[in-house]
Amino acid sequence: MNIKVKNLSNGISIVTIDEKDTYNSLSFKNLRDLIRVFKKLDKDKTTRVIILEGAGKGFSAGHNLKEVKNLKLKNKYQKLFNLCSKLMLQIVEGRKPVIAKVHGAAFAAGCQLVASCDLAYSTTDALFATPGVNIGLFCSTPMVAVSRKINRKPMMKMLLTGEPIKANYAKKIGLINDCFSRIKLNREVLKVAKKIASKSNLTIKIGKQAFYKQLEMPLRKAYAYTSKMMTINMMAIDAREGISAFLEKRKPKWKNK
Repeated sequence: MNIKVKNLSNGISIVTIDEKDTYNSLSFKNLRDLIRVFKKLDKDKTTRVIILEGAGKGFSAGHNLKEVKNLKLKNKYQKLFNLCSKLMLQIVEGRKPVIAKVHGAAFAAGCQLVASCDLAYSTTDALFATPGVNIGLFCSTPMVAVSRKINRKPMMKMLLTGEPIKANYAKKIGLINDCFSRIKLNREVLKVAKKIASKSNLTIKIGKQAFYKQLEMPLRKAYAYTSKMMTINMMAIDAREGISAFLEKRKPKWKNK
């Protein structure tokens, strides 16, 4: 299998796309395997945070163009793009925070994958692009995720020119959180993952779900929805424990209930 999973002892699971020959392409097989892995980790009680990375020279070049060329039938193209969208939705709608750890290139659906993750960090020499226009195939599905992370003008420039952007600019426009040297990247990503893993699992699950849902709502509806979610959160044991621990100046003992 080209999708490898490594579970660390501190509640962090590392998912690696390991198909170096195709630059970790998002083929039918890899998409199905990634969906299966993310679903499994979402139900796994020991996993608190997921780190997603690519093996070899880079993160992911997107769809396997040799596979795409050979599909030929309309229904097969539709199946591929639907499956890719299913993976992105699984990451966004999943209970666990997902951190993209990027090196090399994250192009097309690979860039979409980075944008779909809750957090993203990269090496300083990483490149991001939605280059479909260069081969006559506009990056329509990748732009769904990326355009929800960055503003319209830089998004349209990426889509219309197909030119890659560098990590420091990707950080500036909000596609990634930060970029580091290759030596520092793993350490910095693990530092963030450990910090998140130390929080209440239940609180993170409630918060992640609320964050993405309220983004799509009008202001008044968003406040009504998040007020309801905070009330649900407040009724949890962990909220009461967290407040008590803060007032008593001690470390909270999460029950994830």
